[in-house]
Amino acid sequence: MGSVGGDGPAAAESTCVTVGAGAVPRGVRADCREVGDVSYRALLEAFNPPHTYWSTPDGLEVAGVGSVATLVADGPDRFDRLRAAADRLFETVAFDGPAVARPRAIGGLAFHADHRPEPPWESFPAAGFVLPETLLVRGDDRTLLTAVTPADGDALGDTAVPTEPATALSRAVERVADLPSMRPTGAPPGVRSRRTVTGREAWTAGVERLRGRIDAGDLRKAVLATALEVDTEAPVVPADTLERLRRTHPDCFRFLVRPDGRAFFGAPPERLVALDGRDVRAEALAGTVPRGDDPAEDEELAARLLADEKIAHEQRLVVEAVRERLAPLGELWTDDRRVRRLAGVQHLETPIGARLATDRHVLDLVESLHPTPAVGGLPADLAAGVVRETEPFERGWYAGPVGWFDAAGDGEFAVAIRSGVAADRRVTLFAGNGIVADSDPGDEWDEVNLKWPVLDELRR
Repeated sequence: MGSVGGDGPAAAESTCVTVGAGAVPRGVRADCREVGDVSYRALLEAFNPPHTYWSTPDGLEVAGVGSVATLVADGPDRFDRLRAAADRLFETVAFDGPAVARPRAIGGLAFHADHRPEPPWESFPAAGFVLPETLLVRGDDRTLLTAVTPADGDALGDTAVPTEPATALSRAVERVADLPSMRPTGAPPGVRSRRTVTGREAWTAGVERLRGRIDAGDLRKAVLATALEVDTEAPVVPADTLERLRRTHPDCFRFLVRPDGRAFFGAPPERLVALDGRDVRAEALAGTVPRGDDPAEDEELAARLLADEKIAHEQRLVVEAVRERLAPLGELWTDDRRVRRLAGVQHLETPIGARLATDRHVLDLVESLHPTPAVGGLPADLAAGVVRETEPFERGWYAGPVGWFDAAGDGEFAVAIRSGVAADRRVTLFAGNGIVADSDPGDEWDEVNLKWPVLDELRR
């Protein structure tokens, strides 16, 4: 997802919309057709990157290959740049198929606006989205294939595409006709070695440093993350790992952004925000306890989670921050706090919704909400700076917003936690915990080590 532009410092601040050799399309045209069941993993395996994938707990599944356009933005005004590029790209849209199969730009943003694309993040800018050439969509109890072309009929990828979307669709259908409806995942790659970037001693020092800032009164909460470098026996196939995560964590989102040989993927439990017209859905998630070995223990752990004042305080901070940031935009509602049960852990969750007073782009809401106190801290800017000084690695896209948006500005984003970035036989995984005044370093260490679901799917 490299930026295309001139050399020198100005290029790092540029936004680009590229098609083929560099023409900028004003609008896109698309057509779709219902097809037989096709394995999204077979689709991704059959075509070279870029690959994108998005799946929700309620069953929507979108796999994309190729690129009609790439939107890249860096710098402190990356959201403004993205919106301007998106408006230009979707200036005119010709698509009259089912809404579930509409063209979508899929991608994400780094946690820090001044993101440095250091290893393992060389292929990931501060913000990057791809409008796929071909989208395979499962939703509304059917499978659809959407082909997207620029309105001016420019080249897509390495071959010229006819201007007529119906012709491009026929070609896309032919290209997937022989793909199987099921594709075995094969054996996990196996773990050869693993190394915690932040060891327990450094973790303890980091927690104590953050507690000192909180005690001093300038910081209310900060989320401290750790990274785990894993070398595997065989090359990692991200799509296969996501399929294993689908089986073990069906109640989570799943995503993949693979611009080249590097892939960022994960199974986050937390929606950042979804926008449909003027209806907004968000949620506040905080606190973690394991699942029990039987229903009685499960209920006991859930009751302990609900009664834990430290976790309740941490979650209230998230709820208050999300409500405060959405309140200027429209009418809010908050549902009752409840326990969210996942495959291996349980969290406190509070659903939050809004009805916007005026039309907005989902990127407006993402900008307002990111980072939530669940992954950053409070006050947000101060916490982000303190966290960056404390963590001995570059967060990259970990804990950033990942998701999609369409021509109308609707879309959905998750918080990219429980995630990892992979290249060949090396995967770097990330997990974090919220630190407040009474956080115990040992308890926080134990809790953060419950958050490695991707690691479980790499082991043989």
